[in-house]
Amino acid sequence: MTDRSPESVVRSYYKYVDAEQYDDLVACFAEDVRYERPGQPAIAGREDLRSFYLEGRPLEDGSHEIHDVVVDGNTVAVRGSFSGLQNGQEVAFGFADFHELEDGEIVRRYTFTDRDEV
Repeated sequence: MTDRSPESVVRSYYKYVDAEQYDDLVACFAEDVRYERPGQPAIAGREDLRSFYLEGRPLEDGSHEIHDVVVDGNTVAVRGSFSGLQNGQEVAFGFADFHELEDGEIVRRYTFTDRDEV
């Protein structure tokens, strides 16, 4: 990825997660990234993030549709929908993600959905 603007980095993240390109996905994040999801333990650091996407993420075989992107400096808010599989069953739900970036990397990420676990 050559464009490291906040919006470009965040849009690349969704492209990489949907394509299951986890090395490229993890490269969007800072070494000390913190990823928070209500009701779930925080993910801290790139290695924990990599493990989450390889082994711990309950969502699979799906795709994100981005409806809105709002950029305010180094913060990018995304509203969208996800459809795919969770624990082998079809799911579809809305989400709101907030990404904070420094030096072209995501340092904090917050996800809000209407599901208990994602």
